[in-house]
Amino acid sequence: MDQFMRRAVEISANNVREGGEPFGAVLVKDGEIVAEGVNELHKKFDVSGHAEMVAIRKAQEKLQTHDLSGYIMYASGEPCPMCLTMMYMSGIEHAYFCASIDDTAEAGLGASKIIYADLAKPREERLLKMEHMPLKAGQEDPMKLYQERK
Repeated sequence: MDQFMRRAVEISANNVREGGEPFGAVLVKDGEIVAEGVNELHKKFDVSGHAEMVAIRKAQEKLQTHDLSGYIMYASGEPCPMCLTMMYMSGIEHAYFCASIDDTAEAGLGASKIIYADLAKPREERLLKMEHMPLKAGQEDPMKLYQERK
């Protein structure tokens, strides 16, 4: 297990040297590395280009599956809410991280800490204002359409 975290930290440090942020992730199954990722925000101008998400996307494309049950994520930093959600949705049930959310905030990367705190609030009190807009009369309901298709 230590070798996988060492690898996540190594690719994280390499990413910093190349102008990126200090985040690397290694996805493992049965003691083998399946995919790796580093934050690619500086290369692709895509805020979803986080290390864990890059590794998950690579694995899912390579394996042609959404289900990563039984895989383990090793991340150089504690996953942000977006990455954590992607791990839940892909079936990953175990993850290890090195730097905590507090550590990353101290390094000047505090968005995750702010978002985690904000998500703990009721919807009405969050920084991002969200309002429900129900379907208009006569508008096709994609949820019902999906249920019918199943």
